[in-house]
Amino acid sequence: MGYDIGWIIPRLRNPGRLWYCASSITVAVVGLFSKIIIEFLNKTTVYNREALTAAVRRPRGTPLLTVSNHHSCFDDPGLWGVLNMGTLTSRARMRWSLAAHDICFTNALHSCFFALGKCVPVVRGAGVYQPAMDFCVERLSRGEWVHIFPEGRVNVNKEHIRFKWGVGRLVAECGAAPLIVPVWHEGLDAVLPNTEPYLLKFRKHVFLNVGEPIQIHHLLDKLRSANASEEETRKAITDRIQEELLRLRDHTHKLIRRAGADLLRPRARERDPPPPRDTDRDL
Repeated sequence: MGYDIGWIIPRLRNPGRLWYCASSITVAVVGLFSKIIIEFLNKTTVYNREALTAAVRRPRGTPLLTVSNHHSCFDDPGLWGVLNMGTLTSRARMRWSLAAHDICFTNALHSCFFALGKCVPVVRGAGVYQPAMDFCVERLSRGEWVHIFPEGRVNVNKEHIRFKWGVGRLVAECGAAPLIVPVWHEGLDAVLPNTEPYLLKFRKHVFLNVGEPIQIHHLLDKLRSANASEEETRKAITDRIQEELLRLRDHTHKLIRRAGADLLRPRARERDPPPPRDTDRDL
């Protein structure tokens, strides 16, 4: 039996003053660490940085959902090392992020650290209706920022993985249509390889491409007009986000080749995603 994570989400919902202070320190320290790794000890090229900056500085009360590919265990927090210091050190402005319970929340020490860093333990395979997803819907509805890796796991082989429908639920059940910003990155798996001894590397080149916000309002209106079921709604939203993120991937690869970087290794042969089965059990 794994470590009992039942206390984490209630604590995240009702953080005491001591917890809030400890969380603020954790967010700031991890943010500064990420910036040192990404911008000082490695080289990072960011395309369309202003789109990410504008999203983080969105009007108060506007929910923000960022989605990205997942190539390394350093993707989060590494991705956010490109943000300014004011954002990185602000607990109120930084993201909530879904993290695998069987990797990040395996004992009391790890659980405290990741929970203080605004990570939410998601149980893979437990479906779209689980406490972590409920919590993230609540955060979005309050106008906060949530980040999700729709592939649902570290995609070590960079193959085609059908996105999990959890991202569709976050959008569908948010109180107001969130600002959805896609991000594609390459090179973070060179900074933290997916092989032992899992040590950070330096003097690598990372590319980060921020897409324009995904326009979802017309799709939501169409689904409501058609009286679509919850499953149909989740699938349609997820398909749209996957389509936009993969389009951003192709654009990113063109930019990397244009820059002359020897970074893109041959990817596994892409194939169409299999038809959905009972995806509510497949978050």
